[in-house]
Amino acid sequence: MITVAGVALGYLAVVLANARHFFTDDTESQYTGLWVFFGRAFREGHFPLLIPEQWMTGNYTNEEAGLFNPPQLLIDLITPSVPNLAVYATLVKLVFAIIAGLGVYRVCLVYGSRPEWAAVAGVAMPFTGFFLFFDEASWYTAMTGTAWMIHAWASSVRYARGKGGPIPVFLYLYLAITVQYVFPAVEAVLMLLAVAVGEVVLRGKASWLPLLRLTAAAGCAGLAGLATFLPSMLSAQVSWRGNSQINNDMFLTVPWSESLNASLPSTMPAFQSWWGYVQPLPMTYIAWFLIPALAFVDWAAARARWKEFVSISLFALMALMWTAGPGTVGPLRWPARVLPMLALGLLVLVCVLLGRFGTVRNWRNRGIAAGVLILALWVRTFSADPHDVLWHVLSAVIVAVLGAAVVWLGRTRGVAAAAALTLAAVIPIAYFQVRSVQPTPMSWNLPANREDAKQVFPKFADGTTIQLSDRGLLQPADKSLQGAYGSLVWGNYAKDLERNYVNGYTPNGHYYFGQMLCMIWDGSVCPDAYRRMFALEPSTGRTLADLMKVDRVVLQKAMFPDAGNQPAPDGWHFVDVPGHEKYIWVLERDNGPISAVNGRIADTRNVTANSLSETDTTSRVRVSSDTGGRLIFSRLAWPGYRLTLDGKSVPFTTVSKVFVAVDIPAGTKGAILDLTWRPPGWKIGIGSAAAGLLGLCLLQYLWFRGRRPDEDHADPVNPESTRELVDSLS
Repeated sequence: MITVAGVALGYLAVVLANARHFFTDDTESQYTGLWVFFGRAFREGHFPLLIPEQWMTGNYTNEEAGLFNPPQLLIDLITPSVPNLAVYATLVKLVFAIIAGLGVYRVCLVYGSRPEWAAVAGVAMPFTGFFLFFDEASWYTAMTGTAWMIHAWASSVRYARGKGGPIPVFLYLYLAITVQYVFPAVEAVLMLLAVAVGEVVLRGKASWLPLLRLTAAAGCAGLAGLATFLPSMLSAQVSWRGNSQINNDMFLTVPWSESLNASLPSTMPAFQSWWGYVQPLPMTYIAWFLIPALAFVDWAAARARWKEFVSISLFALMALMWTAGPGTVGPLRWPARVLPMLALGLLVLVCVLLGRFGTVRNWRNRGIAAGVLILALWVRTFSADPHDVLWHVLSAVIVAVLGAAVVWLGRTRGVAAAAALTLAAVIPIAYFQVRSVQPTPMSWNLPANREDAKQVFPKFADGTTIQLSDRGLLQPADKSLQGAYGSLVWGNYAKDLERNYVNGYTPNGHYYFGQMLCMIWDGSVCPDAYRRMFALEPSTGRTLADLMKVDRVVLQKAMFPDAGNQPAPDGWHFVDVPGHEKYIWVLERDNGPISAVNGRIADTRNVTANSLSETDTTSRVRVSSDTGGRLIFSRLAWPGYRLTLDGKSVPFTTVSKVFVAVDIPAGTKGAILDLTWRPPGWKIGIGSAAAGLLGLCLLQYLWFRGRRPDEDHADPVNPESTRELVDSLS
């Protein structure tokens, strides 16, 4: 309960410092839009795997949508009922911050820490630098995956030691995998490796059978979650993430000296990122007490039990190695993303050491040692960011004063009082850290209230809209509902507004579609996109707008200032949008929308084709051709399409590597062409999920059968922990 209360109070402090802190960057531009979109679809009885008209983001098996993650689906289902997305995102993240904090608390306990210090670690984790300013503020799936992975760590140790069953291991690993973000899955593998090595060192031959069971449980979770990543793996050849090379470009790679500079709240580390070399956020900060507390560990007693800390130390060491590079390993890029894992490992290690071997004996000498450690931290922090020297001095003084107060409480009031002050100090530090970096350099400042935004936005008719714009042209004054956000969309903002736009936010887009329109991850385009949109595709003689069956084109005036004063493209005309003249030109078709005309048939050559039925993943067409010809669908050529002609499989081709096309043989009379799309590898995914669940049932049966009513399940690490605590703290 103290851990829960501490995290909640810390969140309140952060919100008081910046009400939008947890509704920043990718959260406002990517994730909440997905929540709205999926929630509306679920309420309509629809589970959208593919939406062809949403060309940038429509293949949701490639997006970070959490399609097979039950908690995420519940979040989606609730979202359409919540008008203010900033409030909702903050509450959702508070829940996951509490889950993460309780996970750290559990991990500390399984390694023998006292509950007081386990609670300190649990409260501190959500307010470590990178986790607070990136994963919690922006990269939501990194946060949720980490929260589940931490619980998987605790459950894995318990299962390996006979204190728990396989179901918690399976469940938490499955949830970490199915957030649909690859980093937590890979980090879970490293965690399991660290646990395995630590148990072998600690228990020798007695560990092999339990570790075999743990490996089987983890394997079952991996099989059950395989469908999460299999479609994107099998689509990699046409996606932006198809590059499997290993590179080191130094971007967001963190030197070890910076990642270990963990206890000064003022730290602004030095490495390459979007903002140059010296960072504007305390990305490598972990906890104010982490480094000075090392002076108050009975290292002689700890050395005698070193085997019990191998898994924690190995996990922290692997994270430390990863943060320094290489910069890109296939789909894994930006090693700074692993800083929360380093924070997790070091927090658990230090708080377990304090919980088992903390001491205030010989406090004067230990205080001097702590002062030397604080001085070293100050030197490293000043070296990275010499411009804020006074702030760094004040930060060091605050840490020293807090440390002295904790030691005094430990000597006079006991461990609980010392831990309480250590924990309580985390909260105001989080407040001042967030307050001191306002305005945050990460915010898009998208409108949080959906109802207000929908009232202001243009009342376009139904149909498919594409926007040609560049978010980089926005000025600070434009970033409001009274500015550009009242007329233009970027990222998944159109989904907040319940509008059907081609544009969207995708980290894993279709390479050839992006090249065709020079459209990037946030939906922005280059100035040449207007020309390309209405240029003729050579093999068909049709424009891209026709092949995409677009009904409306919105042009950003800042990018195309004179477009509306020039003749409109053939078949199109400019329309007035009262109240939005400052920011947009709008083109519509002369003869009305075409997106719903004859299904998704975009073009035919020597073929007569009539749409019989359409869904997002299927098209049924009656086709005839005397001489043979070609039919082109307004569908992006993702892997997974299958076509049959009167029940016989036929191959399909592509136009410009973008549009699905099929050649109709000569002599075809009234044949039925069926097009279907399924996520690549979906049959394998279903089979592997079934195998994983069957394996889990077997493991649960073996675990239940192997339990004896009189069995002593005492943790081999803990029997002497009480005596160690009494000896070290007396």
